[in-house]
Amino acid sequence: MRIDLHAHSNVSDGTQTPDVLVAAAAAARLDVMALTDHDSTDGWPAAFAAARQHGVGLVPGMEISCKTAQGISVHLLCYLHDPTNAALLDEITKAKVARLTRAEHMVERLAEDYPLNWDDVSAHVAPGATVGRPHIADALVAAGIVADRNEAFASILTSHSRYFVSHYAVEPTLAVELVRAAGGVPVFAHPVASSRGRVVAPETFHDMIDAGLLGLEVDHRDNSPEGRAWLRQLAQERGLITTGSSDYHGAGKPNLLGENLTSPENLERLLAHGTGTAPFLP
Repeated sequence: MRIDLHAHSNVSDGTQTPDVLVAAAAAARLDVMALTDHDSTDGWPAAFAAARQHGVGLVPGMEISCKTAQGISVHLLCYLHDPTNAALLDEITKAKVARLTRAEHMVERLAEDYPLNWDDVSAHVAPGATVGRPHIADALVAAGIVADRNEAFASILTSHSRYFVSHYAVEPTLAVELVRAAGGVPVFAHPVASSRGRVVAPETFHDMIDAGLLGLEVDHRDNSPEGRAWLRQLAQERGLITTGSSDYHGAGKPNLLGENLTSPENLERLLAHGTGTAPFLP
């Protein structure tokens, strides 16, 4: 079985609609995929319909933006949670509002130096989508200011840029607790991806595990070989699920569907813990 448990549609910062994303998964010969848009489950209905049409298994999920007390960004994948759970939904709504406000402030700063305005950015945001820096990057590309998203993030949109604005994000151990309370399965996304910025200390891993973390995304292109080995050892010591995935964003990133995979055994373990929403498995 070919199982990829991390992909984004244009409901967040991917470039394909949920139905087109599922069709792409079928074309990539995936047996099972997960839709994990940032801070949103709005793509689930269309993805489920497309999964039934194409015969692709679908694990509904989401990627939650978190931040430690030290200001280190953490991304938490959650699968099979109840999307109507009030406590989790409240945190996700706060995060979406904060992302929108942050994006508006960043565009205001960028407009001082570049021919860019909010309408330019809005043109790249699907209705109801979670707004993020990738949409600003797409506007910069369209304006001819940078060649692609990668260049935008390496220069103008880096966290060290004067245009950068931080935003509210839930503390990771609280996010884990909220996901578990919503019947979901929390998995730490690309946890040792140092190329993305600072990574958390081992103590944070253990704090998250003690709070109910169930898995680690080990096989991801941004985790180094040394980091993957450390994650596998930690997973074995603490009895965690290990996953592999593409973190696919359509044309938004070079990542390819199925470039890293999750074993059927680990998918089975993950499904056994999820009680908030049922997957579609043909």
